[in-house]
Amino acid sequence: MIILTGPSASGKTEVAKLLFSKFGIKKVVTHTTRTERLGEIDGIDYHFVSKAEFLQLQAAQAFVETTEYNGNFYGTSKKEIADDKVLILDPNGVKAFMALLNPRIIVFRLEASPTTRFNRMIIRGDLLPNIEERLKKDVTVFADSNFHGIKYRIDTEDMTIVEVAELVNRTYRQELARL
Repeated sequence: MIILTGPSASGKTEVAKLLFSKFGIKKVVTHTTRTERLGEIDGIDYHFVSKAEFLQLQAAQAFVETTEYNGNFYGTSKKEIADDKVLILDPNGVKAFMALLNPRIIVFRLEASPTTRFNRMIIRGDLLPNIEERLKKDVTVFADSNFHGIKYRIDTEDMTIVEVAELVNRTYRQELARL
């Protein structure tokens, strides 16, 4: 399993998309209690569950990690852990997965300068107040002190998304071959 982490606009989502389209690595389907949005499909975008169902699964220790965001619960099921899957996580989620000590779970921390990330967010159409807030928050959330034991850090500054995805895939395959 590939885990991607890093601050806003470091390339995580685009790399995950390329890992799927170019290398067949599937997105981990997480659980959520939020309402299904137009165009989303249960079991493909998320496993949409009620709050009661989510809490039952949580009590049964079915999740590796959970979080609450905007009044909704999100969680990654232990059943989703498998080779050739990709998951994007924040530092707390990364810690939970690393605590499993599963050598088949490879974590990649993607990085880029605040200036590059700012420019990427402008290009993708984010609003200036949101960009400023995310850049400020990311300084704390993605500080080095929140990461321990991550073997792979990739500076996406001067690489194309294709190059980053190829590097992640190649490194992932090499790691699995060593096991």
